[in-house]
Amino acid sequence: MYAVKAMPRPRSLSPADIAAAALAVIDREGLAALSMRAVASELGMSTMALYRYVNDREQLERLVVDLVLSAVDVEAPARAAWSKRVTVLVERVRDAVRAHPSVVPLTLTHRHSSEGVRRFGEALLGVLTEAGFAGSQRVIAFRSLISYVIGALQAEHLGPLSGHGTTQLAELSEADYPFLSATARDAQRVPPDQEFFGGLAILLRGLRADEQRSP
Repeated sequence: MYAVKAMPRPRSLSPADIAAAALAVIDREGLAALSMRAVASELGMSTMALYRYVNDREQLERLVVDLVLSAVDVEAPARAAWSKRVTVLVERVRDAVRAHPSVVPLTLTHRHSSEGVRRFGEALLGVLTEAGFAGSQRVIAFRSLISYVIGALQAEHLGPLSGHGTTQLAELSEADYPFLSATARDAQRVPPDQEFFGGLAILLRGLRADEQRSP
């Protein structure tokens, strides 16, 4: 009689395990490198084995967004002005995403299906509602803030003011492009935080004025 050798049990993975592997691929090789095969390789398993856990790349992307935003505290500070509360929430999301800049496009793609994005959106809408925004006014305020955050993060990642594009614009002929060249030279002295929070402050002032004009 020969004893039957037990086969090793299949490796059990959590969504967090898979998301961490996918994020490692993105951080190291860029968003274009994300694939079922690449993540399976990162996990030391076959691509077919990974399909037991996730259906496709789209699901991988959602897991990554949730992982990046999972640590974001969406509890707005109590007894602060609504604009300050919005700024705190936005800053937390910015900090989380800036640590993994290649993920920025995914926050837009999966804004409706990612639990992390939904949690942030619910918290932001709660602050706007308490500030008196309602109906279409709240829709526009919410969309404006989301658009600003995602757009500013993309601009900072893909076209920072310290980058080659700004240098090229600064070197344009002052005779042909007096405003563009001068502004580009000024832009070279603007740090990322000043750019981001300066733009956010302008947007919030506009929203505050609109809220005060509402009946």
